[in-house]
Amino acid sequence: MLTRSGRLLLLGALGLGGCVRLGPDFQAPGEAWAKLWSSPALEQASQRRLYPDVRQWWQVFADPVLDALIAESDAHNSSLKIAGIRVMEARAQLGIAQSGRYPQLQQASAESLYFNRRQSGGSNPQDSHFWQHSAGFDIGWELDFWGRFSRAIESSDASYFAAQANYEDVLVLLRAQVADTYFSLRTTEARLRVARENAEQQKRNFEITEKLFNSGQSAELDLQQAKTQYLGTLSSIPDLEAQVLRTRNALAVLIGRPPSALPQLLENTGLIPLVDRAVLQDVPASLLLRRPDVRAAELNVAAQSALIGVAETDFYPSLTLLGSIVWTTDSLKGSSNSLDLIGGPSLRWNLFDHGQISNNVRVQDARLQQLIEVYRDKVRQAAREADDAASGLTKSLERERILGEAQIAAKRSLSLASTQYREGYSDFQRVLDAQRALLEQQDNYLLSRSNAVSNLIALYKALGGGWYSARPLIDPGTRQQMEQRTDWGNLLSEPAPSQASYPEPEGQSQ
Repeated sequence: MLTRSGRLLLLGALGLGGCVRLGPDFQAPGEAWAKLWSSPALEQASQRRLYPDVRQWWQVFADPVLDALIAESDAHNSSLKIAGIRVMEARAQLGIAQSGRYPQLQQASAESLYFNRRQSGGSNPQDSHFWQHSAGFDIGWELDFWGRFSRAIESSDASYFAAQANYEDVLVLLRAQVADTYFSLRTTEARLRVARENAEQQKRNFEITEKLFNSGQSAELDLQQAKTQYLGTLSSIPDLEAQVLRTRNALAVLIGRPPSALPQLLENTGLIPLVDRAVLQDVPASLLLRRPDVRAAELNVAAQSALIGVAETDFYPSLTLLGSIVWTTDSLKGSSNSLDLIGGPSLRWNLFDHGQISNNVRVQDARLQQLIEVYRDKVRQAAREADDAASGLTKSLERERILGEAQIAAKRSLSLASTQYREGYSDFQRVLDAQRALLEQQDNYLLSRSNAVSNLIALYKALGGGWYSARPLIDPGTRQQMEQRTDWGNLLSEPAPSQASYPEPEGQSQ
């Protein structure tokens, strides 16, 4: 039995174990410049308005087909489903860490043993057999004297929220990719229509020159040049058709379908819409630090910071409270039953580790510093992406306006060249040059519009737009399948990451 002083010492140890946590407390690795960051290009390429919400930025295009595609990708994309399941995995890992708050050993045992003893020779030969029955319960509780378990919980908690941030990052990337692929498909289809229209016009010119040549009114040079131009344009059509099929298949896979035709895409066949500025509700610095991948990088730092404390606890002794209850009986006549109650503290201390613990702490610290640098680089890369996309949007719109005028001029030039050729004031070469210039300008114009839209999408993506979803992390079909295999309790009913109350980046608010 413990003496009075021993009990006081044990109580003091228990009290101390509740407040001592080794290792560094988490310090957000924020970059001072990022809190106030902006750029002239970004200011020029954006405007402050309340709607549409940056979380649903694709609504600036007012395209119901795009809205439907993004909704379908949210429901069926495999990468998003995997990210959601990884959140559930991290939640289960957090549950494992939280179990350290309770006795680590809780073991019940029961035994029934048969003994057949034959003792011959000597003065007391015996021949006996009997059954022995025993039951016991063992408990072992390592006290969190130095914060080993609380730091492990802190690390797992940060990893759980990092998994949620990664889920949101997949949302951002997926929605941007769906929109970019959709508009790329529409651009390629428009380029295909332009190529076919020009091929038809060039075919008519070729047929006219062929008739003139056969009647002796035109030189063979005009015929061969017209044929060359027509066949050259015609040869570009199969490549554009293949590009349409590849892009359509990519879009189908993004929304969770097998490669197939998408009938809903036939609703929009005009020019893709242009939006000259991104609509933002907050300053760029706030949006930048709210990016899910930046948040995930910060949470990874928090998770690794706590692991240093876990490693440092190995320097110190561990105090474990042990207890056992054992009941034993046998079938021998006259024998007694026994009930043993055993309990007491156990102290273990690894005094000679030959540098293993020290180097493990150093390993954890080195990993922490790596993640701090990853975070800082992530913030810098995010700023670069936003600035590049803003500059690209502005310059693409400038080029689109110039090419729009060039396209009009090319159409007028072809009309004049054709009229002068028919009236005999110019040769056929000028008609061919005008046709070639028109096709080139029309194609460049469509590409410039596509580049402008791609840069707008890239700008929203760079600022973390599209991170919110009201859908559950696990869709009903996947949830039913997982619950049929394993008892998940209520973990699969966890709220979506966008509804969780994990900490904002330092100096920011939701």
